[in-house]
Amino acid sequence: MNDGTVILPWLVIRQDDNGNRYRVGRYATKAEAQKIADRLDDRGKEKLYWVERLNQNGAR
Repeated sequence: MNDGTVILPWLVIRQDDNGNRYRVGRYATKAEAQKIADRLDDRGKEKLYWVERLNQNGAR
């Protein structure tokens, strides 16, 4: 991280009731991402939220 970039390897993903998936946000820590996913998941409305980690080359 000496080059001034911030690494945000944790993603919150949403899947709607039609099976479409969307990236909701990127976060620095798993705990932070999980907190957001849990908060969004508590709203209900037939959507599913989960946390994924990007690997070294930026792929899920």
